[in-house]
Amino acid sequence: MNFASDNVYGVHPKILAALTQVNGGTAPSYGGDDQTRRAEEMLRQVFECELRAFLVTSGTAANGFALSTITPGFGAIFCNAEAHIAVDECNSPEFFTGGAKIIGLNGPSGKITPGQVEKALNGFIRGEHDPKPKGVSLTNATELGTVYSPAEVKAFSGLIRPRGMKLHMDGARFANAVAGLGCTPAELTWKAGVDVMSFGATKNGAMMLEAVVFFDLGLAEDFAYRRMRGGQLLSKSRYLGAQMIAYLENGLWLENARRANALAQKLAGGLTAGGKLRIPNPVEANEVFAVMPKTMFDRLQAEGAKFYDWMPDSLGDAIAADEKFARFVLSFATPEEEVDAFVRLVAQD
Repeated sequence: MNFASDNVYGVHPKILAALTQVNGGTAPSYGGDDQTRRAEEMLRQVFECELRAFLVTSGTAANGFALSTITPGFGAIFCNAEAHIAVDECNSPEFFTGGAKIIGLNGPSGKITPGQVEKALNGFIRGEHDPKPKGVSLTNATELGTVYSPAEVKAFSGLIRPRGMKLHMDGARFANAVAGLGCTPAELTWKAGVDVMSFGATKNGAMMLEAVVFFDLGLAEDFAYRRMRGGQLLSKSRYLGAQMIAYLENGLWLENARRANALAQKLAGGLTAGGKLRIPNPVEANEVFAVMPKTMFDRLQAEGAKFYDWMPDSLGDAIAADEKFARFVLSFATPEEEVDAFVRLVAQD
């Protein structure tokens, strides 16, 4: 019963098979292979637009590189205070941008609002004494398993575009957001004003695969050099391309996300059925956050279930001294019977 993360599960069999298939023979290196070119073309089809896409091995690299195209070292990027770029990437965005300031805003349910960003921008009145506001980064799905709708994303773009700022989307769980909303990838990104995104695959079935996707083609002009300098241009790049092709082919990426999301809904329903715990935030993707008695938390852990004790400050709600705020993440590969078994354990309390 492992709900610690969607990273704990392995590679989808179709993606693993694609890696085995591409392993035979020879292929040009450093992105000159057919698989890398095909992967970029498939991303154009998925997003229904002209774009540039660069494959990398981690979400941290994707975020840092993407943000480096938006802001110089004297700039500022606004995001949720608990966004991955703010608290989980060891200052990687600051490193790749040459020192740009990541400004975290405390928003509801893991999100921020255009009003919060506007209020923050109104405080930048000291010219060069302040960092220069250069962009906003939205995590979709968020760190608390909620999602931004196309209309919400567009509201940010409408606010910052007249100010010359760019919009970045951290899409480590983008597939889960699209599946949960039932919209198209285009509607949630470039049609809503996203300039560049980190398109995630690792959490949703790939071995090691993310893409930096540029809808603003001007931002991609020097990106090949940034990726090379950052050590993310793989010599055997066909293995990244093969993963992306298998991930996107016949909608596997959305199929995986739908299954993970459905399991999250099932778990949420089971957790709240007995009325012994509460789920304060909407379950809109593949994560469930629950407030439970500490005694229940400890017993479930002792029974072998794996899940995280999450930061109570992110709840934005009162939590008693004898309660815990717990995170559960569902994967495309989570066995449904383990969800059922865990719900039965909760009911025993």
